[in-house]
Order: sequence, then structure tokens, then C-alpha cells
Amino acid sequence: MTPHQDSVSAIEWKNERLFLLDQRRLPREEVWLELRDAPAAADAIRDMVVRGAPAIGITAAYAVVLAAQRQLAASPGDWRKGMDEDLQRLAQSRPTAVNLFWALDRMRRCLAQVTDNPLGSLLDEARAIHQEDIAANRRMGELGAALLPERCGVLTHCNAGALATGGYGTALGVIRSGWTAGRIDKVFADETRPWLQGARLTAWELIHDGIPTTLLAEGAAAHLMKSGRVQWVIVGSDRIAANGDVANKIGTYSLAVNARHHGVKFMVVAPTSTIDMATPDGSGIPIENRDPNELLSFDGRPIAAAGADAWNPVFDVTPAELIDAIVTEKGVVERPTTEKLARLGVGQ
Repeated sequence: MTPHQDSVSAIEWKNERLFLLDQRRLPREEVWLELRDAPAAADAIRDMVVRGAPAIGITAAYAVVLAAQRQLAASPGDWRKGMDEDLQRLAQSRPTAVNLFWALDRMRRCLAQVTDNPLGSLLDEARAIHQEDIAANRRMGELGAALLPERCGVLTHCNAGALATGGYGTALGVIRSGWTAGRIDKVFADETRPWLQGARLTAWELIHDGIPTTLLAEGAAAHLMKSGRVQWVIVGSDRIAANGDVANKIGTYSLAVNARHHGVKFMVVAPTSTIDMATPDGSGIPIENRDPNELLSFDGRPIAAAGADAWNPVFDVTPAELIDAIVTEKGVVERPTTEKLARLGVGQ
């Protein structure tokens, strides 16, 4: 059966500008922001206008084109001089998502090969990164769906769909493909505090494409698993260490522990650009901590007792031994180890 054709996109390049769907405003309204330079793109990444590791990498790639446009206009004869500052600012926008650095490195290699006006080559490379991601997601959707039993229930966390990627999605790509193939008959999504990516984004995206979705609070996940209504947890990833440890949205680790206890399978879906073979294990992955006010307030209004503090790590690391399968566009790695991930030929 043909994979589900999602109609959601969050990143567009047109009229020599980058346009991003402001994910902070969903689902109440769909607002597109026009970005004209790399600093604006870095701010958009840091401020969660765009989020999800693959989407961050794609945005950064297009932002390098914006940087070159600005530098060529300001100093046509010495346009390379100002590029480093823009690239550095982009690199500092979100430290955990390895796709950001992967995309910037790829754009740097493209820059190094240019001897005259770089715009055509850079735009071609950014578009290639974007299209390759969509193709990879569709392939992962097929591979991941093939692991599922007939008519199973699945639980996902955060948003790893078209909004978090170039299109179709990683975890939601598997869910789209599994739904179309009749392997999935029930989709559950964690709300995903404090940004509510599950409630605001995953539910919006799946319902937009006609896939019914049931929300639950993170604290209800273990009870759901105990009920027998889910057979797989399917999530994305922001960085995968060489040994298969996985950094993903905070709460993923808890799901993996609960899944193992209840006999529920655990699947991570991510392109090979997310695998960081230079980091031996999860202890070397930087974990971003964000503003405590994201926990202490909601929609601009305080929700906690005055004087309370908050700890707000936005990622955690799930050990490889709790993961049943890592699905990439180059193949499926079951019960991941360093040796098995190395066989994918990442970086080759």
C-alpha cells in the first residue's frame, strides 16, 4: 500500500527568503515567519519557532544561504570574512541536536569548494539536505512499520513528525506508514510538558492527516502500558551516541524504563545524520537546560507558588540496553551496540 501522504510542512524557501511555520503558535493559528538573515534563523532555532533535530539542521543549511546573501551585499570582494560569525551563531543556537552541526559542516564543505559567487552552490546543497531528509523519512517509515505486529497500539512522545523534519517525519513517519498499512489501529501521544509538543503539534499534525490520536499526561504512560493497549513506544532522537544511547525530549528515558517493565517494545527512529560516532556513549551528550519560567508559568501566566524554583532539562538519555530497535534510512539496528551502529557506515 502507498505510504500515507502527509500534507504538513514547516520549512519553505521561496523568493530568496526562508519561511518557517511558527510552531509556538500552533494549534491556535498558523503563522509563517519570513527570515532574511542568519542571526534571525539562529534566534528562531533557539526560541523554538522551529524544533526537532532534522528540521533544525535544514533550517541552518538555508540560513547559510542567507548569510552568504548578506555578506555578498555588504562586501562583494571579501564576502567570506563575515561568514564565520554567522556560522558560529547558528552553531550555538541548540547544543544537543547533532543534525545542526552535521548540516553546518556539510555547508562549510560546500563553501570550501566555491571560488566565485557561492549562492547557487549553497542553495543547491541546502535543498539537497532538505529533500534527502524527506526521502530518508519515507524509507524509515517503511522499515519501522515492518517491525510492527498487525493492528497494534503505539505511544509516541514529543513531536517527531513533519513539523520536526523536512517532511513526513521520523517516529510519525513510521506511524503514518503503519496506519496506512493497517498495522496500527490506535495512536496515543504524551502531552509532553512543558512545551506540550505532543498536545499542540503531534495531535494537530496527525489529526490534520486523518489519523485519530488520543492524548495522555506523561504520568499516565505506565498505567496505559499496564492496560495492554500499546505494544510499541515510537520516538525520535536529537542525538545518538556511538554505543546506541539516545538523547531525546525529556521523559523519553522514563518511557523506556516503563516499557521494559511492561514488556512493551521501544523503537527510536532517526536519520543517520543524528548518529554521533565521535561521542562514545550518552554521558558525553550535552543536555540543554532552558529557562525555569517555562515550567513556572504557562501562556505568560504564573502557575507555580511564588518563590518556587524549577529544574528544566529539555532532554534525557535513554541507555542502549532499553532500546529494541533504532530505525535509520540505512537499515534497522536491533538491540544497538557500537559495533552494530558502525556497520551502518555513518559518515562514509
